Amino acid sequence: MQVSTRERNILALAGIVAVIFLGTTIFPVIRAEYQQRQDSIEDVLLDIDREQRLIENTLTWRERRVEVEQRAQELDQQIFSGDTIPLVEADISGDLSQYARDSGITVSSTRLAERLETNGWLMISQEMSFRTAESGNTIGFLDSLENSSPRLFVTDFAINRTRNQYSGTITVVGFARSEGLVTAALSQR
Repeated sequence: MQVSTRERNILALAGIVAVIFLGTTIFPVIRAEYQQRQDSIEDVLLDIDREQRLIENTLTWRERRVEVEQRAQELDQQIFSGDTIPLVEADISGDLSQYARDSGITVSSTRLAERLETNGWLMISQEMSFRTAESGNTIGFLDSLENSSPRLFVTDFAINRTRNQYSGTITVVGFARSEGLVTAALSQR
């Protein structure tokens, strides 16, 4: 069977129309699929990069966590604890008197402790009058307070010399968490 020129032209025209049809419908689908695949590859590469950074930073974050936990333990050791506010006040007064006695200082008198509660913390201030025969005892006393645990912070210190004796006053503060302490003190009233 022979194909005429007219049939050949029609077939050629049909081929051109088919190519144009394929070009306008199939190629955009292929292109969209290709672009979606490229976007997926880019997302995977970004995820890999982020995971690698997280893995690299893991050691740094672990070190920071250990540092923060150690610092929190150190701070916990520097604060007083007790069931009630009067017990915490007694601990502070007792520690202050003990450090004075250990340093060779005689306690003349102590005032009632003053307290201030704010933002979940309790600050207890204790004033003490003392005397000693040697000035070096006060240095040992202050060193003891500086290295105390729970920590007593010196807020005021005065010393006078009279003949062969030194007398003075010292005010220290100690801190405690007020959670549970204030309610325990109020429930006992």
